[in-house]
Amino acid sequence: MSETAFPSEEPTSTTPEPVLAPAPAERSGRGLAALALAIGLAGVGIGGWGVWKVHQLDQYDQQQLAQLEDTRGKTQALVQSERRLSARLAELPAPAELEERQRLLGDLQSEQQHLSQRLEGVLGASRQDWRLAEAEHLLRLAALRLSALQDINSAQALVQAADDIIREQDDPSGYAARQQLAKSLEALRSLPRPDRTGLFLQLGALRERVASLDPVDPAFEVHDDALRSLAAQHRDDAVWSRWLDTLADYFRLDFNADPAIKPLLAGQSLEQVRLTLSLALEQAQWAALHGESGVYRQALGQARQVLAAYFDPQKADNRALSGRLDELAQQPVAVETPDLSPTLDAVQAYLQHKQAARDAVPDAATEAPEAAPAAEDARP
Repeated sequence: MSETAFPSEEPTSTTPEPVLAPAPAERSGRGLAALALAIGLAGVGIGGWGVWKVHQLDQYDQQQLAQLEDTRGKTQALVQSERRLSARLAELPAPAELEERQRLLGDLQSEQQHLSQRLEGVLGASRQDWRLAEAEHLLRLAALRLSALQDINSAQALVQAADDIIREQDDPSGYAARQQLAKSLEALRSLPRPDRTGLFLQLGALRERVASLDPVDPAFEVHDDALRSLAAQHRDDAVWSRWLDTLADYFRLDFNADPAIKPLLAGQSLEQVRLTLSLALEQAQWAALHGESGVYRQALGQARQVLAAYFDPQKADNRALSGRLDELAQQPVAVETPDLSPTLDAVQAYLQHKQAARDAVPDAATEAPEAAPAAEDARP
């Protein structure tokens, strides 16, 4: 019987088995994969950059197209402008015609300047005439204000304005007119200024007090009572004497009475007296405003007479009103105004002198051009 030979079992070793390193082929495969991955990523990056570059080039092309269209439009505008300039240059005159037009333009400008100078002279003369006429009118107004209203302040302002107008002329020939104006101004400045407005207001205030004045109280003054005297003569008859005394208490007989009997003021009679006094004061107001000295004092005198005759002078209000009337009667309402006729005559003479001098200038100007051709004809 054959024996089957079995391998002998080797004793187990307790030492670990060494780890085997990868094979070279496996390492080279991994390196190729990493390289391929890197190449792929680079390709993707290059592709992205290419796409971005293409997009940039597209935008640049669009900008270039826009600039090209703008340049084309400008070129067309320049072409049209050149055509218009060519058309205008074709319409321009020739050099000889242009020189002739320049000469005519120079002559026209010279003539226009000459006409402007003449127009300025005429307008300046007219303006001076207007101003001088205004000065004459102001003097007439001043004379009217003095004669009609005795308004010294207004007359002085008007004369001063006329003097300013003549001073603006700066003409030595106006010396005489300015001399008369200066005399009139000094005469007006030296005049007193009556307060007519103040007098008018004061008289108006007195008129308001008329309604509160107290009339004279009635009183019977007996100088020789006939009934009392008759009763004294019949003292022996007691009954007759007593009867006469009783009758004398109710009746008064005065055979030597004053013929100017003043009735008792009451009701309508008192109102009429008050109205008379008020009208006298109102007349004094009018006279004060218009400078009527005679009418002013006459009206105040009439007011004092009415006040003394019909109102009690013992009352304080009546006495104060009478005193105020006496004071106002002493106030001046009119002044002796100067005569402005010499000043007006001097200004009118100055105006005539200016007009005569202005009329003489055109005559000399017309004679000069006529003398110039004669001198040219006299030349050889």
